[in-house]
Amino acid sequence: MTLPRLSLAAALIAAAWVFRAPLEADPVTHILVQLPLLALAGALLPGARGTGGAWNRGGWAMILTAIFAMAFWMLPRSIDAAVSDPAVAASKFLSLPLLVGLPLRLGWPRAHPLLRGFLKAQALAMLGVLAFLYTHAPVRLCNAYLAEDQVRLGTGFLATALALAVLWVAPLLGAQGAAAPARRHRSVS
Repeated sequence: MTLPRLSLAAALIAAAWVFRAPLEADPVTHILVQLPLLALAGALLPGARGTGGAWNRGGWAMILTAIFAMAFWMLPRSIDAAVSDPAVAASKFLSLPLLVGLPLRLGWPRAHPLLRGFLKAQALAMLGVLAFLYTHAPVRLCNAYLAEDQVRLGTGFLATALALAVLWVAPLLGAQGAAAPARRHRSVS
């Protein structure tokens, strides 16, 4: 099981590297395709032993690591540097798999359901704020991209927020719908 996952992770990182130029030419594909692709590659990596110790009780250590790394890559200055500076680009290819994807995979299952719900709501809110910021900013936030690209990125953030909201809420509605007939059936008997 480990070798196929490791192979898929390596393939995702290789694809992000091989198609780096076309992905980074557009901020929408750079931020909404390449960055999540690298984080997904990290989520496929095998976990280290000892990640379930007291230091990571409730998944807090791993989740906080991922949050701080994601916060760094949300900064327009970081995105600009990743396009123009090879050292920052290399750090992107290392930090997103190892400091976002892998820690999320190791911390998320240990997190309390309320914490997971809070983090999902926070992710949707942050995507909404980014959508507003990128579509309404009077100046370019990322110097590597044009103002029109910035507006398209803001629209992409909004579309991502809506898609994730549907993805995360749909199972909850399905669970309610399945439970309702079972309750009705019991009350009739």
